[in-house]
Amino acid sequence: MEHYPVLLRESLEYLNLQKDGVYADLTAGLGGHTRAIALRLREMGGTGWVLACDRDAESLALARENLALAEGLSSRIRFRQALFSQMEEALAAEGLFVKPAHNPQRANSLAPVRGGSQLDGLLADLGVSRYQLTTGERGFSLQAAGPLDMRMSRGAGQTAADLVNYESEGNLADLFYKLGEERRSRQIARAILRARPITTTVQLAKLIEGVASRTGKIHPASQVFMALRRAVNREPEELDALLELIPRIVKRGGRAVIITFMSLEDRTVKQRFRDMAQAGKIRLINRHVVTPGEREVRENPPSRSAKLRAVEVL
Repeated sequence: MEHYPVLLRESLEYLNLQKDGVYADLTAGLGGHTRAIALRLREMGGTGWVLACDRDAESLALARENLALAEGLSSRIRFRQALFSQMEEALAAEGLFVKPAHNPQRANSLAPVRGGSQLDGLLADLGVSRYQLTTGERGFSLQAAGPLDMRMSRGAGQTAADLVNYESEGNLADLFYKLGEERRSRQIARAILRARPITTTVQLAKLIEGVASRTGKIHPASQVFMALRRAVNREPEELDALLELIPRIVKRGGRAVIITFMSLEDRTVKQRFRDMAQAGKIRLINRHVVTPGEREVRENPPSRSAKLRAVEVL
């Protein structure tokens, strides 16, 4: 499966890799960014290595398989399944983090209460992986027929079908508007209630296409699918957890690089980074968002909406 790690050159530049550093790719996907980090560390000749994490066990298994073919990198990559909100525990299991002891005297301090962090940098690419989008049975795709699932961790939690078939009209409309910025949310929610039960991706996509007219190249169901995926996987909550953890799990002088593909997520990252910078927890590395160049967009069209922001922990 062909894979294009987005903003790869820029990611490596802003991570500021050190030859003996330890890094975490929190969204390993198919392993593109992980492989590039490991290769660069090998070229630098030190002891540096990278922890490949992902919440999706199937994607992580594919990354492990892909990276097993990368000659000479086995000693520089470890793997672990984890959500963003589980990152302290995941790093602790690798010997990279010790939770800070509670200190009531510092409760009102703006300075972060730090544990023993050994992580020199982290990368999080918040886009959905090509594997997820092209595998119909995962339920993410608008075109490929499959069950209305959308869970990144299959086997646990509610599915998109659960939301579509059991939520109230008002709750669905709010979900589509708040998590997908879908302006026709009430019209679509009303049509869904009339058409229940809805069990497949194609069924839902065709229903929405019949209610909301297509404008340009974007499928009219795109924002609804995005909203359902974000709700099923609690993506806003997980992103909040990651942003909260950065000053604790990355050591002083280390970097955090976040790549977003949605305006909602980019606004969240931008504002939280500004707040943390004002609180003295981080330093903004790039004050203006970094986007792909013309060549990258031409070779990998899905990268066109990518935005990169980077910070250094103080």
